[in-house]
Amino acid sequence: MRKDLDFVPIQYQGRQMVLIRDHLGLVPDGRAIEFPLYEFMTLLDGKRDIRDLQMALMRSRGGMLVDTDEVKRLLAHLDESFLLDSETFRKARDQMVKDFASRNVRPCSHCGRSYPGDRFELEKRLEEIVGSHEPVAPPDGKIVALVSPHIDLSVGLKAYSCSYQLLRYVSPTRVLLLGVGHQMSGDLFSITDKDFETPLGVVGSDRECVKMLCDAGSGIIAGDDFAHRSEHSIEFQILFLQHMLPASSFKIVPILSGFIKACIPAYTREAYLKKAGPLLKVLNEIISQEQETTLIVAGVDFSHVGPKFGHDSPARYLSAQSEAHDKNLLDHLVGLDADRFWEESIRVEDRFNVCGFSALACFLEILPQSRGKVLHYETWYEEPTKSAVSFASAVFTRQ
Repeated sequence: MRKDLDFVPIQYQGRQMVLIRDHLGLVPDGRAIEFPLYEFMTLLDGKRDIRDLQMALMRSRGGMLVDTDEVKRLLAHLDESFLLDSETFRKARDQMVKDFASRNVRPCSHCGRSYPGDRFELEKRLEEIVGSHEPVAPPDGKIVALVSPHIDLSVGLKAYSCSYQLLRYVSPTRVLLLGVGHQMSGDLFSITDKDFETPLGVVGSDRECVKMLCDAGSGIIAGDDFAHRSEHSIEFQILFLQHMLPASSFKIVPILSGFIKACIPAYTREAYLKKAGPLLKVLNEIISQEQETTLIVAGVDFSHVGPKFGHDSPARYLSAQSEAHDKNLLDHLVGLDADRFWEESIRVEDRFNVCGFSALACFLEILPQSRGKVLHYETWYEEPTKSAVSFASAVFTRQ
């Protein structure tokens, strides 16, 4: 079975089913399967043969005889549906990677689903979001960085508002975007030189900077930029940048961070710096260039708790602990204390699934000397799954 699929239990016409979410789009949106079929799929780990699967099906059907041809037909159906990690799936994925690599522009991935695909409707929606929170006080210095969520726009509107109201006080010529590579597995970073297109137009990439980073990051940057194809953590930030800043006034450097634990030998800041050091050095050089005004934007969420995210307990039983953890991380973040930021994550062994940790670890290493301030913090509860996600907004300024 493919490991990159998301499965969500649902009730449909009184039946227990499982909704399949495929970020690649090979499995059509809205595809759901019966729960017994999902249980069968969980057995497809490459360690069981046809006989094992036959016996499992017979047990699930109360001992009803199942012949091996039926098992083979079922496997063929799952394979044709791109639900298995098979040669069929890998060929389809490889073709998608090749097609995406040939593009100079990344088309919007979530328009028409997560936000309106019509320019006028999108502008109206973004204006509503930016105005959804009371006015944030003007910054007490030059804004050098923002932290914003990447959760669904309708859920995180107050946090988005707090961050992006402040774009009225800054005029960057370059925006360094740090996002979360939700589908990345073995690479520390993924960087693309593609321009980004949304219903609001096209934002150009700072290809010179991207080349500098790719040259410096050999071995820690993914060999392709496919992780950017359907990733929303950067796309959502670009919408607000386009809405609030003059058209064509800035270029972007889009950087996705992967899962740190899978990429470094030890889960420590020291190991991270040893691995990412050359890339971080070039990032710092880029940010310090006097001929450009660089704004750093991190699109991150914080804790993910509850059964949907691998916990045995409902989110409401865990939220007191996860929110305390979040607030410790935020305190260390706005205090520019990278050591204590790492220590807090190590202390809880990342048990609250802070998806933005990797991007914020990078953020702290390249942030100019500044003063940070948390603008908003919130936890959203998804009652059907008894799970929750927290998110925040923050600003960093210097005199």
